[in-house]
Amino acid sequence: MIKVSSQIEVLPVILRLPPVTNLTDDQLYELCQINRDLRIERTAEGDLLIMPPTGGETSNRNAELTMQLRVWAKHDGTGIVFDSSGGFILPNGAMRSPDVAWVKRSRLATFTREQKEKFIPLCPDFVLELRSPSDSLSAVQAKMEEYMANGAQLGWLIDPEGKRVYVYQPQGRVACLEHPATLAGGPMLPGLVLDLQEMWTPNF
Repeated sequence: MIKVSSQIEVLPVILRLPPVTNLTDDQLYELCQINRDLRIERTAEGDLLIMPPTGGETSNRNAELTMQLRVWAKHDGTGIVFDSSGGFILPNGAMRSPDVAWVKRSRLATFTREQKEKFIPLCPDFVLELRSPSDSLSAVQAKMEEYMANGAQLGWLIDPEGKRVYVYQPQGRVACLEHPATLAGGPMLPGLVLDLQEMWTPNF
């Protein structure tokens, strides 16, 4: 008997702008504001990626992860958590919106209020991406590698379908954990222990 997967990979729509035009960071921000129903990212080459919305299970999982990170961050006090709607301008010019991100308060303190109201021009210290059923694993892995190349100090890629977590560290170090029940933040995020049970078994 052959098992046929019902999952379909849904690729983002790619809108190629260069060499016809290149959006400034402010223009990109304004474009996103007048198209709030769209999830938009920008590649380092200047192309726009229009992403499909996530399904219910992925949305629920992402809310759970954001909640756990935020509870820890409020207790820890050294950084700020951002959800998947927050955009960051990376040093390579890309604008990315990690599913969850954490940035040290000391780095955020260097920006004006106006800068913080728009896409923040830095790469987060910690990024977490949650693979949805429609995501290509290789595409999400490439995004994680981009974060690390642009200054992230720790990255977690959670793959519910494969029941794996990929842990990214500087200098290209990547570890693959098989079906872990918890995930510890180590020296980068001291005291953080994520409960991953709902990643492997949805609660609804």
